[in-house]
Amino acid sequence: MSNRQNVTNLGSLDWMTFSLYLSLIAVGWLMIYTVGYDKNDPTNIFDLDTTIGKQTLWICISAVVLLITIIIDRTFWQTFGYLVYAIAMVLLLGVIFFGYEIKGATSWYSLGGFSLQPSELAKFATCVAMANFLSNYSTNIRDTRSQIIAIGLIALPIFLVMLQPDAGSAIVFLSFFIVLYRAGLSSNLYIVGFVASTLLILGLIYDPPYVILGLLITGMASLIFNERQKLYWLLGLLAVIAISILGVNMGYLYPVLVLNVVLLSAYAFIQWRAKKNKSTQLLFTLLVVGGVFTFLANFAFNNILEKHQRERINVWLSPEKCDPRGALYNVLQSKMTIGSGGLKGKGFLQGTMTKLNYVPEQSTDFIFCTVGEEQGLIGSIGIIGLFLLLLIRMTVIAERQRADFSRYYIYSVAGIIFIHFLINIGMTMGLVPIIGIPLPFISYGGSSLLGFTLMIGVLLKLDSDRLYA
Repeated sequence: MSNRQNVTNLGSLDWMTFSLYLSLIAVGWLMIYTVGYDKNDPTNIFDLDTTIGKQTLWICISAVVLLITIIIDRTFWQTFGYLVYAIAMVLLLGVIFFGYEIKGATSWYSLGGFSLQPSELAKFATCVAMANFLSNYSTNIRDTRSQIIAIGLIALPIFLVMLQPDAGSAIVFLSFFIVLYRAGLSSNLYIVGFVASTLLILGLIYDPPYVILGLLITGMASLIFNERQKLYWLLGLLAVIAISILGVNMGYLYPVLVLNVVLLSAYAFIQWRAKKNKSTQLLFTLLVVGGVFTFLANFAFNNILEKHQRERINVWLSPEKCDPRGALYNVLQSKMTIGSGGLKGKGFLQGTMTKLNYVPEQSTDFIFCTVGEEQGLIGSIGIIGLFLLLLIRMTVIAERQRADFSRYYIYSVAGIIFIHFLINIGMTMGLVPIIGIPLPFISYGGSSLLGFTLMIGVLLKLDSDRLYA
């Protein structure tokens, strides 16, 4: 490609995406500044001993990285994608032996007073490797072999990150199932995953017999929908539900459970006599698998997980079981801080709860609390809007790509940003478990900012060169 073409491509950058990227970084810088604001030294933004000073330096480094990624030829990432992935995996493995521990996780390298978290760079590397694999002419994601390789590309970094252990970063890699869906992975697998996740959550909230009772009633309902005279069967089902509720409230859970098993078995026998045994066999298989899975989830929660892990799940699913001054403290303080901002917020640098460190990890995992307190509901919706605009724009960019590599890469990046955004904001509101992942571009952290800048820089380069792909 000629130099003249390179200049033309730089002029064809997607300025909307670039502007959203800069806007989010600017908001993040302001929020980090207000968290560590010192009225006696308000110009400490270049002091590398302060949080804002370090973040300012990382923003400058990220600007250089962004420029380099835009200049590098687009074919570099497709040619050396697997090498970049391999290097990232070596870094993940090395940090287990040569890294240092922060809050129970050996996830960081120490570099002259600065920290580098290789899992953030591994996310970018996995984007490149996954796009490389899916765009290969020999890959057919509907084939078992291709599915195993694709899942292997996801499973390897998850395994290495869990060895640190860092469950939050490991969960983010599951976002690659978004790009696999776009590549054509069967939707049945996602339905199975959704059902399994639902049973897992139900098994954590309720005792397994209650969940199994619900499965039995759901099974009968699903069979009834295949009957011609649905009204009569529906009335019968309503009677069974009423009897079950009454029996459970009176303390007869197990007799009610046996009654439902008998009724479902009798109904299945009628189905078998009517030669509808295929649907019946499938239903019974699903019920058995679902019941066993629920028991295993409940057993693992009560007997395998550590106490602090159970507390994190209870904070999310059963907060009434948690100590407000213990495991529930962070979420309660987070909600109070966000709610204290009201509609318009207290104003920039006026966040009293932010200043008094009511919420731990204020500048990293819980940076959204600062937005809620100082900018209020309006500012919070504005930040959410910026992320949604970025994700929508990335989807539009992905669909206009001529090269499969570019399309799959952009969807991979969009998936990672979406999961980070969803979990981080969700955990500050108590909607998802507190697993400790940053809010992209806004939370304090050089590794996170560098990783997301790499993702955006390569995205912009691939899109600017799409006509030459």
